[in-house]
Amino acid sequence: MAQTIIGPDAAACAPGARGPAALVRVYGFKDREGNLRVQVYSDKPDEFLEKGKYLKRIQLPMTASGDMNVCMALPRFGEFSMVVLHDRDVNGKLSVSKDGVGFSGNPKLGLSKPDYDDAMFVARDGVTVVDVILNYRQGLFSVKPLVARRD
Repeated sequence: MAQTIIGPDAAACAPGARGPAALVRVYGFKDREGNLRVQVYSDKPDEFLEKGKYLKRIQLPMTASGDMNVCMALPRFGEFSMVVLHDRDVNGKLSVSKDGVGFSGNPKLGLSKPDYDDAMFVARDGVTVVDVILNYRQGLFSVKPLVARRD
């Protein structure tokens, strides 16, 4: 069964929408606490994950279950990168010990931010689907998904 498309830009991902828009399908949640934040960045690698350099941000309360399918209207077609934060403690920033994080492209995470090229996606005609799996801290030095990646 299809999940509901949510967010203030939901109409931009409706059937027949011409875009540019990204349908961000987020999965692998640890629990349903807190908020979900989706941020999109430009095609400039030096601005990726830099404070205040995102193009757009959508923050929503967690849904009760299932994947969260967030629509984000984009300013144009082309290259972007995206970060998704499961802000479990609702403090507005990444708390490595508590929160989940994921990126477009689903790069393997270490103790530093991923490279722009590994998190980049291309928005083409219409609505571009971007699957994001969340990663949570497991043990002292490991950050990885709690569920298997979808192919």
